[in-house]
Amino acid sequence: MSMFCNQCEQTANGTGCTISGVCGKKPDVAALQDLLRHILTGIAIFASKAGKLGASDPEIDKFLVEGLFTTVTNVDFDPATIASKIQQAVAIRSKAQSMYEKACASKGVTPEAITEDAATFTPATNQAEMVKQGEAHGLASLHNDDDIRSVIEILLFGLKGMSAYMDHALILEKNDREIMQFFHSALAATTDKTLGLMDYVNLCMECGKHNLATMKLLNEGNTEHYGHPTPTPVQLGTRKGKAILVSGHDLRMLEELLKQTEGKGINIYTHGEMLPAHGYPGLKKYKHLVANFGGAWQDQAKEFANFPGAIIFNTNCIQRPADSYKDRLFTWGLVQWPDVPHIDGWDFSKVIAKAESLQGFEDNPDKAILTGFGHNAVLGVADKVIAGVKSGAIKHFFLIGGCDGAKSGRNYYTEFAEKVPKDCVILTLACGKYRFNKMDFGDIGGIPRLLDVGQCNDSYSAVEIALALANAFGCGVNDLPLSFILSWYEQKAVVVLLTLLHLGIKNIKLGPSLPAFITPNVLNFLVENFNIGPITVAEADLKAALGN
Repeated sequence: MSMFCNQCEQTANGTGCTISGVCGKKPDVAALQDLLRHILTGIAIFASKAGKLGASDPEIDKFLVEGLFTTVTNVDFDPATIASKIQQAVAIRSKAQSMYEKACASKGVTPEAITEDAATFTPATNQAEMVKQGEAHGLASLHNDDDIRSVIEILLFGLKGMSAYMDHALILEKNDREIMQFFHSALAATTDKTLGLMDYVNLCMECGKHNLATMKLLNEGNTEHYGHPTPTPVQLGTRKGKAILVSGHDLRMLEELLKQTEGKGINIYTHGEMLPAHGYPGLKKYKHLVANFGGAWQDQAKEFANFPGAIIFNTNCIQRPADSYKDRLFTWGLVQWPDVPHIDGWDFSKVIAKAESLQGFEDNPDKAILTGFGHNAVLGVADKVIAGVKSGAIKHFFLIGGCDGAKSGRNYYTEFAEKVPKDCVILTLACGKYRFNKMDFGDIGGIPRLLDVGQCNDSYSAVEIALALANAFGCGVNDLPLSFILSWYEQKAVVVLLTLLHLGIKNIKLGPSLPAFITPNVLNFLVENFNIGPITVAEADLKAALGN
C-alpha cells in the first residue's frame, strides 16, 4: 500500500509522506480521507448549482464542513469511522442531487448533465476496497499541471482550514449562507478542468476573504456566549483534587464539561490551545477551571503520562497515545483514534467517572501567565498604545505566532522573541506561543510587552488589532511598525495566510519551512506580489524588520 500526503509542515523530507504519515496517519487512513474528499466534492457540485438557484439544506452544509474537517491533520485516525463517513457522504450526495433537481423544477429550468467523476463515482462497501479506490483519488489526480495543481492544493487546504473554524461556529449555532455557498462552489471548482492558473489564484484570495468572515462569525459566537476575553493570570501549577484535562479548541465542549463537573470536587485543566479559555468571563466564572497543564500539542506524549486524571480531546491536535495514559483518554467531536473511547453528544459522565476513579493532584502552585488580550481588550487601551508609539516608547510590534510542531528549526521563534528589543511589543496567538509564553518580558508604561491574543481560532482578533492601528495612524497595515513572524503546521495556518494575503499584507516571514505543495513558480508569484519569504536567522530577520 502506498500513500502521498503533503498537507502539513512536517511532511517527510519536505516533499510528502509516502510510507506512513509523520503525524501518525497510516496509508489506509490517508487513502480513505482522499476518497472522502472526492465524494465531498461531488456533494459540493450539486449543492453549488442548487445554491445558485436559491436552494440550500443545513444538513448538507453541516456534513460538508464536518467532512472536510475530518481530513485536517491530527483529527481522525480511525479508518472505520472515515469509511462510515464515506457511506454517509454517498447518501448526502444523493440528497444534494435531489435538491438541485427540485430547484431546477421550481425555476422551470432543465438540470445540467453532470458527469464529473466526483458526482457519479460509487465507492465500494468493503473497507479494503475503499482504500484501493482512495489511492486512485489522491492529490495527483487533481490536475496534471504542477503549478495549477499546487494552487488547487492551496485552495483545498484553505477550505479544510476554514472548515475547522466553521465547525466551531456551527456548534455555537452561528451560520452564514454566503460562506456556505463558497464552500460548495470552491470545492466544486477543484475538479473544473476549464479553469486556469489565475482562476485558482483568485479563488484562493476569495477563500481568504471568506475565512475572514468565518473567523468573525466564530468570534461573535464565542463572545456572545462567553463575553469578550479579559487579561487573566492563569496558574501553571496544580490544585488538590480529582482532575480532567481538556485539549483542543472547542469552548462549548469545555463549558458543558464545567457544568457537569460543578460541585463534584473535580478540577478542570486546559492544555494547548485551550489555554485562552481562561480569559472568557463566561468560562472563568467556574471556580474549578483551575489551571493550564503542559505546553503545545507535540509534547503530549511525554506530558500526559504525568497527568493523574482523565484526558479528553475536542478537536485536532491528537497524536498517537502512549500506553502510559491511553487508558484514561477520550475523544469528542470529530477527533477519533482507534481503540480510544469516543464521546458522542454532550454527556460526559464516562469521563467524569474515570476522573473520579483516579488519584488526582496534590497542591503544587507554580507561576501564572497572562492570557485574554483579544481585540476588545487591546483596543480598550488603544489610546495608551497609540500614545506609546507617538512618544517613541513603543518602537515596533511583532506578531510572533502560529502553529507549533516537533520539527527542528522552531527554536528560531524562541530566540527571535528573546532578542526583540525592550521598546517593542510582541503579539502572539496559537500554540506557537508556548515557545516563549512563560518568559517575563516586562511592560512598557503598564502595557505588557507580551500580549496573548488567543487561539489560532482567534486570528480574527489579531487582524482587528492591526486594522485598528492602521486606521488610528491613517495608514495601511503595511505602513505600520508591525512585522509578521509566523510558524505553520497544518491547514488552519494555510487559510489564515490566505486571509492575510487577501488583506494585502506583505513582507510576512514564514517557517520553519515553506509548504511542500508550493511549486517554485507559485512561490515566485507570492514573492513578487507579497514579498513573502522564509525565516532565516533570528538576529538577521529582526534587524531587517527594524530597518537596521
